[in-house]
Amino acid sequence: MPKDYYNILGVDKAASDEDIKKAYRKLAHQYHPDKSGGSADRFKEINEAYQILSNREKRAQYDRFGRVFDGSAGSPRGGPFGNFEFGFDTGNLDDIGSVGDLFDVFFEGLGIKRRKNYHRGSDLETVQEITLEEAFRGTEKKFKIRLFNSCGNCSGLGYFSDAGLTECATCSGRGEIKESRSTFFGSFAQVRACSKCAGSGQVPNKICSDCHGSGRIQSDKEVAVEIAPGVSNEQLIKLSGAGEAGEHGAGAGDLYVRVKILSHKIFEREGDNLFIKKEISLLDVLFGTKIEIPTINGNKVYVEIPANFSLKEKLKISGEGMTRFGGFGKGDLYIDWEVKTPKKFSAKVKKLLEDLKKEI
Repeated sequence: MPKDYYNILGVDKAASDEDIKKAYRKLAHQYHPDKSGGSADRFKEINEAYQILSNREKRAQYDRFGRVFDGSAGSPRGGPFGNFEFGFDTGNLDDIGSVGDLFDVFFEGLGIKRRKNYHRGSDLETVQEITLEEAFRGTEKKFKIRLFNSCGNCSGLGYFSDAGLTECATCSGRGEIKESRSTFFGSFAQVRACSKCAGSGQVPNKICSDCHGSGRIQSDKEVAVEIAPGVSNEQLIKLSGAGEAGEHGAGAGDLYVRVKILSHKIFEREGDNLFIKKEISLLDVLFGTKIEIPTINGNKVYVEIPANFSLKEKLKISGEGMTRFGGFGKGDLYIDWEVKTPKKFSAKVKKLLEDLKKEI
C-alpha cells in the first residue's frame, strides 16, 4: 500500500510549503536517532515524506498518482538543510531550525549555495496614469505590456507530450547530481538539480521550436485593471498571476500596477480633501453674493461669505472632496479666497464707500 506522506508529517493536502517545512523540522527534532526516544526508522520515514512533499514536481506526481516515478526518496541527511552530507556528527545539536540557518551562512561563505528549484515567473511593475476625476469615481484601464507569455504552440511545456520523454542520461533519471568537495573543515557532498533535465529526471523527445524548450515566448499581453474610487497617488494594485509566465509550465508571477494621478488645473488634493482657489470681488463680499464653485463630480455649488468671516481662512464645504477609499463617504472641499480690488474708483463710488464706512 502506498505511503500517506501527508499523514506521516501530520499535515493536510492543502498545506503550504512553509507548513510542510515546519512539520518536518518538529518531527525530525523529535525522532532524531541520537535523541532520547528517537527512532531511526521513523526519522527515515519522516525525511522521505519531506523529500517528496517539499519538491513541487514530486509532490504533483504523488498527488496525482499516489507515487513518484523517479525513484528518489531522499537522503536521511537531506531535508531543509540543503541536501548536504557531513563527515562529522550533527545529531547532538539542539535546534534543527537554527542549524539549517547556520548551514546557509556557512556554505555560502564557501561559495556553495543551497539548491533552490524556483521556476515561477517574474513579478513585474508598470505605471498607469489617471486623472483626478477618474480617481474620484474609479475606473477600469486597459493597456498592453510586453513580457514572457506561455507558449501557445506547446501549451507552456516547452515540449510536445505526445512525443514522450526519455530518461536523462546525465543523472540516470534521478534528477539530481552529487558533487563532492574538500575543505579545511572536511569533505562535503552537495546534491544539486541536474541542469540537463532541470531536476525532472527525464528529457523530452521533441522540443518546441517556437519557445526553444523554455515553455514561454516574449509577446504583448493586454491587461485590464480595476481602479477603485478614492485610490491614492503611487498606490500599488496587485494582479495575481498577471506577470511573466514561468518556465516549463510553472506558475506565473504577479503584476503590480502603480497608479500615478495627474495634476489637476483647478483642484489640489491632500488625502481625501480637495482645495480650490477662488477669486472674488470686494462687492461680492460686501453684498453677500452667492459664488459659484465647481466640484470634482462635475456639478456646481453656490456659497455665500458668512458674516464676520475672515478671508484669510479657508471656507469648508462638507462632503464635496474625494471619495474615501473603500467607498466610506467623502472628504471635504476647501476654498482659498483671493479678493480682487478695483484698480480705480470714480468719485461717485468713493462717496458711496464713505457713506458705507459710516454705516459699518
